[in-house]
Amino acid sequence: MKHYLLLSLLASSTLALQAQITETATEAVKNMGVGWNLGNTLDANDASGTNIDLASYWGQQDLNSETSWGQHKTKPELMTMMKNAGFGAIRVPVTWFNHMDNDGNVDKEWMKRVHEIVDYVIDNNMYCILNVHHDTGAGSDLQKHWIQADEQVYEKVKDKYEKLWKQIAEEFKDYGKELLFEGYNEMLDPLNSWCFASYAASGGYNATVATSAYNAINKYAQSFVNTVRATGGNNESRNLIVNTYAASNGSGTWNAHLTDPLTKLNLPQDKTKGHIIFEVHAYPTITNDNGTPKTSTVVKKEIDDMIKTLKDNLVTKGGPVIIGEWGSSSVDKTGETDYDLHKKEFFQFVDYFVQKTKEAGMGTFYWMGLTDGLYRTEPAFHQADLAERIVKAYHGSSFVGEYPEMAEIVAFEGSKKIGWGDPVKVEVAIFSNFDESSTLTINYIQDADTDDDIQFFYGDWSKQMNYIYEGKSYFADFQPSQFLGSKGGSSHETVFSFDKDTFANLKKKGLILQGNEITIKKIVIKSQTSSIDNIIMPSDDNDVIYNILGVRVTEMKPGNIYIRNGKKVIVR
Repeated sequence: MKHYLLLSLLASSTLALQAQITETATEAVKNMGVGWNLGNTLDANDASGTNIDLASYWGQQDLNSETSWGQHKTKPELMTMMKNAGFGAIRVPVTWFNHMDNDGNVDKEWMKRVHEIVDYVIDNNMYCILNVHHDTGAGSDLQKHWIQADEQVYEKVKDKYEKLWKQIAEEFKDYGKELLFEGYNEMLDPLNSWCFASYAASGGYNATVATSAYNAINKYAQSFVNTVRATGGNNESRNLIVNTYAASNGSGTWNAHLTDPLTKLNLPQDKTKGHIIFEVHAYPTITNDNGTPKTSTVVKKEIDDMIKTLKDNLVTKGGPVIIGEWGSSSVDKTGETDYDLHKKEFFQFVDYFVQKTKEAGMGTFYWMGLTDGLYRTEPAFHQADLAERIVKAYHGSSFVGEYPEMAEIVAFEGSKKIGWGDPVKVEVAIFSNFDESSTLTINYIQDADTDDDIQFFYGDWSKQMNYIYEGKSYFADFQPSQFLGSKGGSSHETVFSFDKDTFANLKKKGLILQGNEITIKKIVIKSQTSSIDNIIMPSDDNDVIYNILGVRVTEMKPGNIYIRNGKKVIVR
């Protein structure tokens, strides 16, 4: 009997040991490599409401919220592409309140969809960070976020917050070290203060508001850790992530309170030591106030100062740091960006930022760009050179990844009768991978003998624009009845192109097609240049070279295709 009991105890101990995640937080940050955010997807929402006490505030949306901010439904192939490019981790932001009832129960179909996307990441042997995202953030007259950095709000929502994390933790309790949980995103005080708590108060600081905010952040963090650990299984030792107030990184010298979000954040008490990670976000500017690029010396110093601040104020508390979101301050916004205007300086910033954070033992997750909109469904990169730059900054210039780009994209497919002010739109991001050598093919039906018209507008409605048809330039209006001599009811496929200046504006503003007596069926953009760079390369180059089968070779022979520094090249 005693032997049986001893064997049972040993078996139980073995099972308990197997349930432990032994990879520490520091090891996880190192092993996950360089990361990317699946932004504006599961975090997207069109829910509204300012009174969290009303049942109508909760559970306003179904699974269609995934596409409500312009992204398309995520497919497993997207994660395979990111893995093949060289990314080792994906942060999956999720908004939950629009899929919870008033009692805090998460909709089963929503949880199932979240689970599917987590599996897309894990199945590609990447780390996955799952979080609570736009349940926090800046409130407005239309929406008030239910999780706020305020002690009274914390006491009010504590049970619901812990219930949410209990459901998430139970759903994924058997997952291994590759899955990490992040307790909350950019949590703000009731004044919507960025940079530091109470910054939006009269006079730029209010000690009472600030103290309440920082106390609340620590309470949320502790509730998060306690709740996850209590669910058992691998959650007893899973690596967990807590953000500073507003995910602020403490950079800058313009205010004495900038480092408060770091100094006031505690390392949560945890029965499992060494499994907590701190997170901040970083969107520095690489330009001066007049729009000119800063010198590389200035940019590098600002990065060095930020890393030192994070080391001095967070790492010393006993946890590693990840930059859960980063980019330059204007990247990925509509209009001109640092990527578009100052690519040389921007890429220098990318190189230094990724390299120095890696040296400091800090992980980085680029925010949302690289592949966007329809590009994610292909999947393909619309900023392939940026994706490659980020990966090589981390892995080294000899790293060979795959960075597929679209040679053709279907910008619209369906049946839309355009009218004045009722257009078909082609979004900015769709033009990103193309240049003025590309063509725009429109399949359409001419609905009448006369008064038919397709008008070309820039996507911001600022003005009408030129287009090129059969080698000649025209302004704004294309009438099939006049150009083609056709009658109502006829179907057409017409190819247009644009001059260099017009196409540059399309990449900034997008395209609108409005008109009269026209039904658009399909719009296709095609690149007229090869996806293989026709570059004459000397055969005695010393870089690492692979043939098209991936076999390393010592020389490149004329007429063959090779991969050099991750790019396909053909030797003439």
